[in-house]
Amino acid sequence: MSGLSVCQAIAARRAVKGFDSSHELSEEEKKQLFDHTFLAPTAFNIQHWRVVNVEDKELRAKIREQAWNQPQVTDASLLLLLCMDINAWKKKPERYWEGVSQPVFDMILPKIHAYYYGKPQVQRDECFRSCGILAMSLMLVARDMGYESCPMDGFDFEAVGKLINLPQDYVIGMMVAIGKGTKEPHPRVGKLPLSEVLVKNHF
Repeated sequence: MSGLSVCQAIAARRAVKGFDSSHELSEEEKKQLFDHTFLAPTAFNIQHWRVVNVEDKELRAKIREQAWNQPQVTDASLLLLLCMDINAWKKKPERYWEGVSQPVFDMILPKIHAYYYGKPQVQRDECFRSCGILAMSLMLVARDMGYESCPMDGFDFEAVGKLINLPQDYVIGMMVAIGKGTKEPHPRVGKLPLSEVLVKNHF
């Protein structure tokens, strides 16, 4: 890690489009990135992330065709598809609480069922909430390691889903490209004042 504070990492993180296509992260760096990223929280600890690390160059090229030919899809060191298992809540939920005290275990399992059962909108919404948290964690850890990133939703979700054989009960939240940046990002512009985005008590 570079030793950046959280605030420094947030300030330094930008959406970078230009990456050194010859650069590769070491296996140790990948482990460091993922070990820290997956410490991000999820509701009921169900960890419904399923992140596809697209390493195959031919597959990356096909994804780029479905992403408006954006160069970061093929040029970045990592292309990560942040997918979510909509039904993770009911797939052996006891494993998410393995090791907790018995009273907590007996209390939490029924609550998971009650929160999600018969509520497809809640199931899907929770996926995207968790995806946003994971994406931000991923980008901040990358920045702390000295790497740039680019969150992406400019692609054909259905076509990319077919390319990666996305399971029927999964959704894609976004893609994140990570690597060694080659271009300075544009200056931050258009930031709305706190008086417009921070609401006190009620609208």
